[in-house]
Amino acid sequence: MKEVILSDMYIIKVKGKAKIPNYIQLRDDNFVLVAYFRADRPIKNPEKYGLEGKEEKLRELIDLLPFGKLQKLEI
Repeated sequence: MKEVILSDMYIIKVKGKAKIPNYIQLRDDNFVLVAYFRADRPIKNPEKYGLEGKEEKLRELIDLLPFGKLQKLEI
């Protein structure tokens, strides 16, 4: 699996409706979607996105992140 090397990443929490869960989107510096995962589950292959060892900080950020607000990922 190819590793994604990103200079800047952005994160947004998307509110689900009815049976659709909340999701997290990770976007690159061109705002292209590079990863998405359920907000209530950990990211798979964090090393692919340069997030290895930062899972706990990412979880804390996701818990505090408001829905629908795109922001630069800084952890």
